[in-house]
Amino acid sequence: MTLKTISVTGASAYDIILGRDILDEVRTALDPAVRKVLIVHAPTLAIRAAELRDRLTADGTLQVLLAEIPDAEAGKRIEVAAFCWQIMGQADFTRTDAVIGYGGGSVTDVAGFVAATWLRGVQVVQVPTTVLGLVDASVGGKTGVNTAEGKNLVGAFWAPRAVIGDLDELGSLSANEATAGFAEVVKAGFIWAPEILDIIEASPERAVDTATDEFARMVELAIDMKARVVSEDFREQGQREILNYGHTLGHAIEHAERYQWRHGAAVSIGMMYAAELSRLAGRLSDEAVDRHRSVLESLGLPTTYRGNAWKGLLTTMKRDKKARGSMMRFIVLDDIAKPTVLQAPDESLMFAAYQEIAE
Repeated sequence: MTLKTISVTGASAYDIILGRDILDEVRTALDPAVRKVLIVHAPTLAIRAAELRDRLTADGTLQVLLAEIPDAEAGKRIEVAAFCWQIMGQADFTRTDAVIGYGGGSVTDVAGFVAATWLRGVQVVQVPTTVLGLVDASVGGKTGVNTAEGKNLVGAFWAPRAVIGDLDELGSLSANEATAGFAEVVKAGFIWAPEILDIIEASPERAVDTATDEFARMVELAIDMKARVVSEDFREQGQREILNYGHTLGHAIEHAERYQWRHGAAVSIGMMYAAELSRLAGRLSDEAVDRHRSVLESLGLPTTYRGNAWKGLLTTMKRDKKARGSMMRFIVLDDIAKPTVLQAPDESLMFAAYQEIAE
């Protein structure tokens, strides 16, 4: 794969660099004025984070510190951010220093939040190592931590200086991890780029193989979609809202599961629910709903959830940050690649849609 650059434009412009064996691009992405760097990483990446540190310190101009944080959603807590701030404070990090997020989506979320809040903002370079982190969490500048009341309720919009998407970094993912991250790739296919769906339907096995051209093409399409949307709507005041397809119920499921579920699995069910809601609202055809189910299930992603969970899920959705006051909003589809907003749907309609995905 040749090196590809996808640009996010607008007031908070930056580049997403895609390729293979391109970790040296991390040093290039840092501002020349940087003297201290904090690499935020998960425990499973301790050895690789140390290797990245060695790359960055090879010329003797940088001091690089490591901050190992808990894996997955367990790391998205304010106490974890405070741990990172403590390291930066003790090392006298200034406004010209930097943070690197090296890991999955949860790590890049926390790293971005730490960068956004230290001295009211220092630069961050994101180096995602999972499919989810690459196509979703590291692109767009949304950072944050979870609270007991919900997911990502505390955070900031803070654009990275660059995103380095080294596809070789994804090669160590288990099949389960790679598949879970694919929900966000599939989402891009449903709301923007149907070519993604065509690739999956042609060969689900090659689609999820991180070494194939098909995988690289889908990742490129998903990132390009998000970059275009974010360029036009950095703070989620308009078009960016379409990226929430499947996330309203998905986030509620994650909350119900105490964040022990992978984000992609919850969003997969959320998309199935949004498709059923679209159909019952008279917007989406039966064929398009069936396509949701067949594509998601061909990747081994779930499409149903506990039938007795509806009351709690509804309460959480009403509290979700995507609601406007007491008015619930769902991203639904008029057709494949034609997303729109369904505002304040009747609770009986929402309940009926849930029965279509209830186990």
